[in-house]
Amino acid sequence: MDVLCTIHAVCHNLQVKTEAQAGPLYRVLGSPLYITCSVSGFRSENTDKHFEFRMTKPSNPDFEIQIISSHEDTFGYSSHLTRVRKNEIALKRLSPNSVRFEIKSLQKTDEGEYECTAVNLEGAYDGEYSAKTVVKVIEDSLSVSSSASTPLSLNEGEALTLTCLASSSTSQHTHLSVAWYLHKDGQEDAQPIISLNRDFTLSPGQGFERRYQAGLIRLDKWGEASYSLKMAEVEPSDQGRIYCQAQEWIQDPDGSWYIIIQKNAEEMTLTVKATGGNFTQSSQPAALQEGQELMLSCNINTQDVEKRFFSVAWLKGSVELARIGPTGVLTVAPEYSVRQKNGELRAARTGNRNYRLILKPVRTEDQGEYICTVWPQERGKLFCLLKHSSTICLLPHLLTENRLTVKMQQAVNVAEGGGLHLSCKVDGVQGQLSVTWQHKSTPTASFTDIISINEEGVTEIAEEFMSRKVKVMRPSTDNFTLALDEVTLSDSGVYQCAVSERKPNGNTHNQTQTTTVTVISIDTLMGVSLISRKTRVIVGEKLELMCRVKGPHMPVTVTWSVQREAKTPDTILTLSPDGTISWSADQNHYQLRVESRKTEVMYYLLVIGTSHREGGSYQCNVSVLLKNVHKELKASNQLSVIVNNPGTASCSHFGASLNRKSHFFPVSSENNENVVSFSSKQTIVSLDRNSIVTESQVDLRQRISMRRSKGPTFELIIRQARISDKGLYTCKVGEWLQDPRGEWYLLSTKYITSSSYFYFLAPNLRLDKKEQQLTAKEGEEVKLNCSITSGASGSSVFYRVIWHYAAHSSSLKKASLVELDHTGLVSYPENKDIRGLQERLRLSRPTQKSFYLSIQKAHEEDSGTYWCQVDQYQLDNEAHWQLKASDSGGAIKVSVKVTGMITVLEVFCWNVNVLNVVAYVSIVILIVLVLVLLLLVVTMCRSKGSLGNKSGPSLWAETFFCFF
Repeated sequence: MDVLCTIHAVCHNLQVKTEAQAGPLYRVLGSPLYITCSVSGFRSENTDKHFEFRMTKPSNPDFEIQIISSHEDTFGYSSHLTRVRKNEIALKRLSPNSVRFEIKSLQKTDEGEYECTAVNLEGAYDGEYSAKTVVKVIEDSLSVSSSASTPLSLNEGEALTLTCLASSSTSQHTHLSVAWYLHKDGQEDAQPIISLNRDFTLSPGQGFERRYQAGLIRLDKWGEASYSLKMAEVEPSDQGRIYCQAQEWIQDPDGSWYIIIQKNAEEMTLTVKATGGNFTQSSQPAALQEGQELMLSCNINTQDVEKRFFSVAWLKGSVELARIGPTGVLTVAPEYSVRQKNGELRAARTGNRNYRLILKPVRTEDQGEYICTVWPQERGKLFCLLKHSSTICLLPHLLTENRLTVKMQQAVNVAEGGGLHLSCKVDGVQGQLSVTWQHKSTPTASFTDIISINEEGVTEIAEEFMSRKVKVMRPSTDNFTLALDEVTLSDSGVYQCAVSERKPNGNTHNQTQTTTVTVISIDTLMGVSLISRKTRVIVGEKLELMCRVKGPHMPVTVTWSVQREAKTPDTILTLSPDGTISWSADQNHYQLRVESRKTEVMYYLLVIGTSHREGGSYQCNVSVLLKNVHKELKASNQLSVIVNNPGTASCSHFGASLNRKSHFFPVSSENNENVVSFSSKQTIVSLDRNSIVTESQVDLRQRISMRRSKGPTFELIIRQARISDKGLYTCKVGEWLQDPRGEWYLLSTKYITSSSYFYFLAPNLRLDKKEQQLTAKEGEEVKLNCSITSGASGSSVFYRVIWHYAAHSSSLKKASLVELDHTGLVSYPENKDIRGLQERLRLSRPTQKSFYLSIQKAHEEDSGTYWCQVDQYQLDNEAHWQLKASDSGGAIKVSVKVTGMITVLEVFCWNVNVLNVVAYVSIVILIVLVLVLLLLVVTMCRSKGSLGNKSGPSLWAETFFCFF
């Protein structure tokens, strides 16, 4: 059987089940092949089962070739027996019920279908005793080369840049991972410097994390095949042979990733010359009595020590005790501050090259390893120069006093519903111990007892925890462990280990130590999502839905449901924590499979023989069993499944002419049940899917009839044709199919006068078309947004985004700025007119359907119109990228303003304009005043002339006065 059966209700009659790795498995010529095979259902589970492997080649699928057997040495045919005897083909036992078939180096003739058979040595049993897997052998197309193979010598602190070219031309959908390695002399294995995995994630190697976080080590991908390693400042520890390694990955049908080929480039030998100095450390003899003096000295041996500055620190294990800075300032760790104040700890610089640390009186807890570390400080940077260590051990038989010490881990995080384990380690024990574990939920609360163990080993549990799963264990004489199962959020807080020692002399010595425990909510740790590789299926196809539960492995209840149209969701099945399945639907059409991974559990729902009834919106709900109470997690996303009809044949008109005897209307169709009807404005005669003929009018039965001739051809016969029979006749064909549930549904309707074709519609991709206006000042950051408002989503959908630009004040009408393709590669089209703008662009993608373009330090010439173009890609069944849809976003008009002081010319022009206005206004006012004055004079003169008789001279004099 091709379908993996894991539901007892479906496969109750199967007892023996043989399973092999799902295929097809694509492997590279010359690489190894591994196929696992297991069997279950035999009566003797712990007895080694025997297996046989056979194969058939594509050129002759009916001829089986025996390869290897676990119980018969001569089982294989001669074509494979020689390779079996040379151990080139082997069968490795993994367990009593499973084996692994291995081919050390694949040949092209190894391509074919492999069958694993479990040998039945227990008699007759029902079940499946064999499983098959297809293996495809492809050519090795991985190419790896390095830019430098000659030895290179650098000084400490200089930069190193190496380039690795890695590419593959295989037709399969594969991913590449690239890593740089350093192989030091004298070491058996090389250590990774930095790697780029198949998901484009960077990871530094062990020992290189600090420089990676500081940006001193980088791995950049340029173009399709170039990977460059950049080390800003090499260190003496970088000396050795450096090479790059490329791995080609392919995803097997079970979802796991497999390395099909791995290659290394040429090695490059690197020599690093140290420019720093060194120092030595000395002390008195390591064996001391408690109360004596411990003195540690650090002597720096390097050139020009008087002209340089150093920081010196002493560490006990990983804890720093004291540090002397470059200016001679002493800083002491908080736990040693009291001893410094009491004069028990002293550290000083006794010369240009000498530093000294003194502990007096020395205590029991001072025994251990001490490390002196020196940093040269130049231009504000700190670089570790050298380390030197010595071990101080106090002799127990010389101690005059014993001190009890208690240690716990600093902080603990535990998942809700999980188990809490706290260790309390005691040292310096001379008497009998009793330990009490205590807890308080808040810092201001008081400690309450949880559990205690006395000197005789008797355990006592506090009343509040009597109903809890709590215990105290003593895995060793100096270690007490608290175990608390099924913790809740209220168990967060501070835990205290209180140790009491009763010495032989009757004295009691008490010590306590605390730690903080945080219980993380299960809602935070766990998440539920629903995905599917295919949400559009054809009637009769298989549909597989995957409910992913991320987080810690907990007892959960999983419920699958489907909502059809606007109705209430229907429950399909419920999986209980103990594995029991409760069915609410027809279980014959569903199968369930569970796959446990490291950080998640996948629940697969397989719909066998999909019908229109399976169309709808699916959802999975998960509840966690905590203390016998089900806690609901946030429901998964709803996943819409569309069930389409299969494609049908077209219906064509053959141009039959009307005569006095009959009409012929042939119809081409698939070998399915059909309903055919002929009509002109109304139905004349019809033939249903059961071949029953029905006439619409009784008087037509004598003259008009229909029959089905050979093949899918239908004839309409009109006898004794009349003038009233003239007109246009139309043949309508309805094709019916029976779904896997046995229900009939109308597949499609065809007309004889038209041709119909079956289309697979592209996804409905829509972008935000709203036009935007953005204004910014020169030097500011401008952020442009491109959003998908509707369209397909999920792990099988990939997008390519292109940002376009048209300038306002130049002849540049349209230019492509930057492109992020559907494989994650960023490229910048060559255009010298916009090169300065491209260097200031930054891309980001906060969500799957949101794309941002940021312009750093905007210039005035950046003003213009921007818009985005999004193309949607998907992989077809042959792993080829297919463009499914494309759309463009609305225009974003950006205006960058220049800010600054008004120029002198502008101020001058402004002043001139103001003076002109003032002059014009003054002239107008003066003219108005003169006219008013003249009017007043004339009025006065007329008034004086009407006062009476006056002599002539007087009149002339007044007139003169009036005018002047």
